Amino acid sequence: MVVIGALVIVMTWVALMVLAARLPEGALRELAGFLPDCVTTVRRLRKNPLVPRRAKVALALAGLWVISPVDLIPEFLPIIGPLDDIVIIALSFRYAAKQVPRDTVLQAWPGNPDTINRLLGQAATPDPPSAN
Repeated sequence: MVVIGALVIVMTWVALMVLAARLPEGALRELAGFLPDCVTTVRRLRKNPLVPRRAKVALALAGLWVISPVDLIPEFLPIIGPLDDIVIIALSFRYAAKQVPRDTVLQAWPGNPDTINRLLGQAATPDPPSAN
């Protein structure tokens, strides 16, 4: 029974990946690739020596939150189920981006750069030199 259950889960994942790959360009395709892109980014940032330990810990805790079966909002609720996971991921990425150069996070992101830029918010712009 365990093997059959595991096989059903793997087959479901494969079917979802095939369907996600066939999505047309746009917001829906971007959303389907969001969590896999986050996993790749966390893996890359974890290996990067420029990322301080506290940022790595924040990203690891966000990853544990996502895979944890305990959620503030149950996953089976349509649309809002994964909302707590996405908020935790967004907060941890924003925290990590404040700890390292923004370019480091952008280079680690495998997906559309517009997605990570929206997630991180506006880049801090230096104050213009004064005319005095």
